[in-house]
Amino acid sequence: MIDLRSDTVSRPTKAMRQTMVTAEVGDDVFGDDPTVQRLEGRVAELLGKQAAVFVSSGTQSNLCALMAHCQRGDEYLVGDHAHTYMYEAGGAAVLGSIQPQTVPMLDSGMLDLEAARASIKPDDAHFARTRLLCIENTTDGKVLDLQQLQSGRSLADEHDLGYHLDGARLWNASVALGVLPADVAAPFDTVSVCLSKGLGAPIGSVLCGTEDLINEARKWRKMLGGAMRQVGLIAAAGEHAINNHIERLADDHRNAEALAQGLADIDGLEVDAQNTNMVFVHTVEETQDLETRLLARGIMTRWSGKNSRMVLHLDVSEADVETVITSIAEELKF
Repeated sequence: MIDLRSDTVSRPTKAMRQTMVTAEVGDDVFGDDPTVQRLEGRVAELLGKQAAVFVSSGTQSNLCALMAHCQRGDEYLVGDHAHTYMYEAGGAAVLGSIQPQTVPMLDSGMLDLEAARASIKPDDAHFARTRLLCIENTTDGKVLDLQQLQSGRSLADEHDLGYHLDGARLWNASVALGVLPADVAAPFDTVSVCLSKGLGAPIGSVLCGTEDLINEARKWRKMLGGAMRQVGLIAAAGEHAINNHIERLADDHRNAEALAQGLADIDGLEVDAQNTNMVFVHTVEETQDLETRLLARGIMTRWSGKNSRMVLHLDVSEADVETVITSIAEELKF
């Protein structure tokens, strides 16, 4: 089966599974799981931050960060289509009592910083206190460059705001820009990175930042039910992914480019964009049950009407890309 639904669907490699089998473990709630400690130290080092905490998911990681930065009744500035606002079940508001103040996102994926500036509340009892600016990189596979990220830092400094990066796919941004992960993370007070997307681990994210903020986030992780025991079994997979799967993300980017080029040559199909490991396409006309027909050929995709996002990852090879192109071309002939 060729699965293009997301880069979250990849399976642990044999080497990763073996690493998990032999992982040294302890009780992470007591702080004595050596594999977790090693993973946290390694990711903090890669991102140039003082400390890190291993969590079960990107949603939990972002929520721990927001609650570390903000108190009840505070607000954070966030893109109107950002993951932390749209796709994390309203956790900041429901569990953190933190008000989201949405800001329009530009086509690049960056926030409209002038709109963000205008949304910052004055020091007045009528308003929630604006405490945090939240950016996402990548968004829909689009990469924000270092200058864009630094412009957000400047706004945050101007108004004494915290600055958080939802960097679930920061690794893709780093590879695409040809810079170190620490360069992407440098402007931010806290950074959340995912291990279970392009890097191929079965579970887990890591939140990095200053020691004070990470200590606060660790407390919120416990309250949210995210403190686990012999979690080194899972952390070992993340450690393997960090050590072996970052540079190979360039393969996914190349495969996405090849897929986009091949699909663009098919009559009845148009490619809207190819960003890092994602390809966005649509059919010119309504096509009956294309998702189902591709599934019958062993290709898993997701379609919303005429539109699909196809995501490349470590379980999709160059040969698989050619199979997908040929299969879609044949199905669109009917």
